[in-house]
Amino acid sequence: MFRFDHLIRSDMTMRDIKRHFPQTVAVFETFGFRGICDDCAVEIIARRSGLSSVEVVDALNRAAFERVTEKGEVRYDTNV
Repeated sequence: MFRFDHLIRSDMTMRDIKRHFPQTVAVFETFGFRGICDDCAVEIIARRSGLSSVEVVDALNRAAFERVTEKGEVRYDTNV
């Protein structure tokens, strides 16, 4: 069963997200978030970059949990 309390939230720091979900590093790089911001919450980093924290968190959760099957179906990893 998927646990919603395991999702990435906007109040989490970049460092914690990277540590728990290494597959999100590429998302941070895509948005241009630098390592100097590692101790900042996603919400703060997004706001400073003029981005919606909801969109950033959505992209991070997709990277962390979304899997595409061989048939091209989107599944969510529930084993977290």
